[in-house]
Amino acid sequence: MTKKALITGITGQDGSYLAEFLLRKGYEVYGMVRRTSTVRYERIQEFQQELHLVQGDMGDLSSLITAISTVEPDEVYNLAAQSFVPTSWNQPVFTGDITGLGVTRLLDAVRTVNPAIRFYQASSSEMFGKVREVPQTETTPFYPRSPYGVAKVYGHWITVNYRESYDLFTCSGILFNHESPRRGMEFVTRKATYHTAKIKLGLADEIRIGNLDSKRDWGYAGDYVQAMWLMLQQDEPDDYIIATGQTHSVERLLEVAFGHVGLNWRDYAIQDPRFMRPAEVDLLVGDPTKAHAKLGWEPEVSFEELIGMMVESDLKKLRDNPDLVI
Repeated sequence: MTKKALITGITGQDGSYLAEFLLRKGYEVYGMVRRTSTVRYERIQEFQQELHLVQGDMGDLSSLITAISTVEPDEVYNLAAQSFVPTSWNQPVFTGDITGLGVTRLLDAVRTVNPAIRFYQASSSEMFGKVREVPQTETTPFYPRSPYGVAKVYGHWITVNYRESYDLFTCSGILFNHESPRRGMEFVTRKATYHTAKIKLGLADEIRIGNLDSKRDWGYAGDYVQAMWLMLQQDEPDDYIIATGQTHSVERLLEVAFGHVGLNWRDYAIQDPRFMRPAEVDLLVGDPTKAHAKLGWEPEVSFEELIGMMVESDLKKLRDNPDLVI
């Protein structure tokens, strides 16, 4: 029988890549979307006809129960969140409600409708924050440094709690930063590649950036969604670090992006205090040994290949739509 999967946050970067991946696997894929006056399906428009969209809201338990009862999924992937870290300081209560309590609502809907459903929770490396050890493993203590990170810690532990309390098949993927051409403009990787493309095409003459020394473990979102699926195919539920095991600074990000088009980033970058975090995280770099050993998962796209891919995509977008420059 064809498996059914329900994805929350399907219109986001990860949701779109996961939907494509599951469609290729032969799944019947359902995406949960929130009713809004403006509909933005750009990331899934190329294959939207193959999807089934259902309404639901992470802030409303009854709508989640209705969505799961309607779809009757074999697997639920919870990717919905207020996921932009700087916004979490401006909207800490909303972030806590959706990114944290929303997980509880969805887990309770699964438990109520069908406890046999397998559940994936998108945890985050931001949970480590002020890191206790380098690299971070599945047993590294959490020390979040933003409302987003705090909310993700809650979502992570409530997922563990429901697994242990109700014997649900729940897994958390502690994903380190993962990027792609579908990344939102507010994230530093996409900001870097988009401004690189604009400058190369003569559409801008500078990029304003925050902390150049900040380092992250950056991978390709298309690789990471495969790990999500692999977690739900195991005999026993567990939690996994998904990362490349390598770290790069924002300065290196700019160097690779501008170098891809033959430019020197130092000629265009301006540090701007507006883009500094109130509390910066320390060195985030994950140890994916467990995922390698138990899931057989390995990242395929290198950091340099990823940034080059993103720059090329932004160059094409700007050449095709010069009137849409942001």
